[in-house]
Amino acid sequence: MNLHKEFRVEKVANEKGEGEIAIVTLVCLVIVGVVLLGMWGCPHYNVWQQGLAGEAELARANQNRQIAVQEAMAKKESAKLLAEAEVERSRGVAQANEIIGKSLEKNEAYLRYLWINNLKDAGHEVIYVPTEANLPILEASRLKK
Repeated sequence: MNLHKEFRVEKVANEKGEGEIAIVTLVCLVIVGVVLLGMWGCPHYNVWQQGLAGEAELARANQNRQIAVQEAMAKKESAKLLAEAEVERSRGVAQANEIIGKSLEKNEAYLRYLWINNLKDAGHEVIYVPTEANLPILEASRLKK
């Protein structure tokens, strides 16, 4: 009976030791599996990551191209509208000049009146009045003092 108890105690002790060894072995196998998976998976992950980076760069380039095209189209439309506005402005100026020219054609008295009024505002400027032959009277001796 004593022998049976000793054998049983040893068997229980061995079973506890075998359980610990099994756990340690399992942990080691998991660690080795993770390392092997990492060695196999890292290159594949890097390739996948580079593929995603390339797709992102391509999308960024496409977006930048679309932005440049939209800006160019906006500038073109703006230039067309500015040209149309300039044409309209010049038409208005031409019409105004025509109206003013027609109103001053046979109105020399009004032109003389405007000229005399402008002489008042001229200050100390020298104004040469043309003669009948449209030649100015020069005052060459005026500057010698």
